Amino acid sequence: MLKILGRNNSSNVQKVMWCIGELGLRHERADIGGPFGGNKEAKYLALNPMGLVPTMDDDGFVLWESNAIVRYLAAKHGAGTLWPTDLRQRADADRWMDWQLSAVGPAITPVFMGLIRTSPDKRDPAAIEAGRKRTAELMAMLDAHLARRRFVAGDSLTMGDIPLGVMAYRWLNFAIERPDHPHLKAWYGRLAQRPAYKQHVMLPIT
Repeated sequence: MLKILGRNNSSNVQKVMWCIGELGLRHERADIGGPFGGNKEAKYLALNPMGLVPTMDDDGFVLWESNAIVRYLAAKHGAGTLWPTDLRQRADADRWMDWQLSAVGPAITPVFMGLIRTSPDKRDPAAIEAGRKRTAELMAMLDAHLARRRFVAGDSLTMGDIPLGVMAYRWLNFAIERPDHPHLKAWYGRLAQRPAYKQHVMLPIT
């Protein structure tokens, strides 16, 4: 049985759970991390020495790092759909997954932590604003890219949409000012029609 260890309000867990939902995989998920704890215990650290979530156990094969888990599940169960069989399209999807980790994640994290995880009296407005501006710049790049296609790596959903789709949900639902990105919003509208996205990503941001 496929098992996922991690709380469902984690953006990284949401990536994996959305992927699982798209693939229709039987699975179990256990709440680990955040208010549930358990991620610093020796038993968990033996599986994931980073002490972060999620961790996947696929019949004894243990894997951590959310984008790696999405790639693994897509390759194993979604060849021709989430896992493009065309090498160039797959490389394109890979590129956008890496971009989420290297660019969008670091930019949006100060906004999320400041607005959601920090009490108003302890917030750093300058850090929040810097993150907002940088995220807006990056989302403008994604908006321009999406002007020419329905999804990140072409005309159908692939693994490339998953990490950025989770970030887009947060970005478009923060109580902040942001530029109008029509192609990004149209893409988000297409994601929002997908049952697995609704179930696993469109949750209260906490």
